[in-house]
Amino acid sequence: MRRDRDARGSASLFVVSCLAVLLLVGAALGVVAAMVRAHRSAQSAADLAALAAATALAQGRDPCAAGAGTAAANGARLTWCEVAGLEATVRVEVSGPHWLGQAADLAAEARAGPA
Repeated sequence: MRRDRDARGSASLFVVSCLAVLLLVGAALGVVAAMVRAHRSAQSAADLAALAAATALAQGRDPCAAGAGTAAANGARLTWCEVAGLEATVRVEVSGPHWLGQAADLAAEARAGPA
Protein backbone atom coordinates (compact mmCIF):
# COMPACT_ATOMS: atom_id res chain seq x y z
CA MET A 1 0.00 0.00 0.00
CA ARG A 2 1.39 3.39 -1.03
CA ARG A 3 0.80 6.51 1.02
CA ASP A 4 0.62 9.89 -0.65
CA ARG A 5 2.23 12.67 1.31
CA ASP A 6 0.46 15.98 1.23
CA ALA A 7 2.24 19.32 1.29
CA ARG A 8 0.47 20.72 4.33
CA GLY A 9 2.89 22.53 6.63
CA SER A 10 5.63 23.00 4.05
CA ALA A 11 5.02 26.75 3.91
CA SER A 12 5.54 27.03 7.68
CA LEU A 13 9.26 26.43 7.37
CA PHE A 14 9.51 29.10 4.67
CA VAL A 15 7.52 31.61 6.73
CA VAL A 16 9.63 30.98 9.85
CA SER A 17 12.83 31.43 7.80
CA CYS A 18 11.56 34.70 6.34
CA LEU A 19 10.61 35.97 9.79
CA ALA A 20 14.08 35.12 11.10
CA VAL A 21 15.69 37.06 8.24
CA LEU A 22 13.37 40.03 8.84
CA LEU A 23 14.21 39.96 12.55
CA LEU A 24 17.93 39.98 11.80
CA VAL A 25 17.58 42.84 9.31
CA GLY A 26 15.45 44.77 11.80
CA ALA A 27 18.06 44.35 14.54
CA ALA A 28 20.84 45.50 12.20
CA LEU A 29 18.82 48.55 11.15
CA GLY A 30 18.16 49.32 14.82
CA VAL A 31 21.90 49.36 15.53
CA VAL A 32 22.55 51.60 12.53
CA ALA A 33 19.78 54.00 13.56
CA ALA A 34 21.14 54.16 17.12
CA MET A 35 24.64 54.89 15.81
CA VAL A 36 23.34 57.69 13.58
CA ARG A 37 21.42 59.17 16.50
CA ALA A 38 24.49 59.00 18.75
CA HIS A 39 26.65 60.66 16.09
CA ARG A 40 24.12 63.47 15.67
CA SER A 41 24.11 63.92 19.44
CA ALA A 42 27.92 64.05 19.46
CA GLN A 43 27.97 66.63 16.66
CA SER A 44 25.43 68.82 18.43
CA ALA A 45 27.39 68.63 21.68
CA ALA A 46 30.63 69.46 19.82
CA ASP A 47 29.06 72.47 18.13
CA LEU A 48 27.69 73.81 21.39
CA ALA A 49 30.94 73.15 23.25
CA ALA A 50 32.92 74.98 20.57
CA LEU A 51 30.58 77.95 20.76
CA ALA A 52 30.83 78.01 24.56
CA ALA A 53 34.62 77.81 24.36
CA ALA A 54 34.79 80.66 21.83
CA THR A 55 32.47 82.78 23.94
CA ALA A 56 34.53 82.13 27.07
CA LEU A 57 37.70 82.98 25.15
CA ALA A 58 36.22 86.30 24.04
CA GLN A 59 35.22 87.04 27.65
CA GLY A 60 38.66 86.20 29.04
CA ARG A 61 37.60 82.98 30.80
CA ASP A 62 39.00 79.46 30.44
CA PRO A 63 37.65 78.21 27.09
CA CYS A 64 38.34 74.51 27.64
CA ALA A 65 36.55 74.50 30.99
CA ALA A 66 33.53 76.19 29.43
CA GLY A 67 33.55 73.71 26.55
CA ALA A 68 33.82 70.77 28.94
CA GLY A 69 30.90 72.03 30.99
CA THR A 70 28.72 72.50 27.95
CA ALA A 71 29.66 69.09 26.55
CA ALA A 72 28.82 67.44 29.88
CA ALA A 73 25.49 69.25 29.99
CA ASN A 74 24.71 67.73 26.59
CA GLY A 75 25.61 64.16 27.51
CA ALA A 76 29.13 64.14 26.03
CA ARG A 77 32.65 64.35 27.34
CA LEU A 78 35.31 66.71 26.07
CA THR A 79 38.33 64.72 24.91
CA TRP A 80 40.37 67.44 23.21
CA CYS A 81 40.43 71.23 23.24
CA GLU A 82 42.77 73.55 21.36
CA VAL A 83 42.83 77.32 21.24
CA ALA A 84 44.50 79.09 18.31
CA GLY A 85 44.15 82.84 18.37
CA LEU A 86 40.48 83.61 18.84
CA GLU A 87 39.30 80.20 17.59
CA ALA A 88 38.54 77.18 19.73
CA THR A 89 38.49 73.63 18.37
CA VAL A 90 37.00 70.83 20.46
CA ARG A 91 36.44 67.10 20.14
CA VAL A 92 33.77 65.32 22.15
CA GLU A 93 32.69 61.70 22.56
CA VAL A 94 29.35 60.13 23.40
CA SER A 95 28.66 56.54 24.27
CA GLY A 96 27.54 54.57 21.28
CA PRO A 97 24.93 51.83 21.29
CA HIS A 98 26.03 48.63 22.98
CA TRP A 99 23.80 46.23 21.08
CA LEU A 100 24.90 43.08 19.30
CA GLY A 101 28.51 43.50 20.41
CA GLN A 102 28.85 47.11 19.22
CA ALA A 103 31.00 48.92 21.79
CA ALA A 104 32.38 51.95 19.94
CA ASP A 105 32.00 55.47 21.23
CA LEU A 106 31.24 58.13 18.64
CA ALA A 107 33.28 61.33 18.38
CA ALA A 108 32.71 64.66 16.71
CA GLU A 109 34.80 67.77 16.26
CA ALA A 110 33.83 71.42 15.89
CA ARG A 111 35.53 74.80 15.64
CA ALA A 112 34.19 78.22 16.54
CA GLY A 113 35.48 81.76 16.66
CA PRO A 114 34.58 85.30 15.72
CA ALA A 115 33.07 85.99 12.31
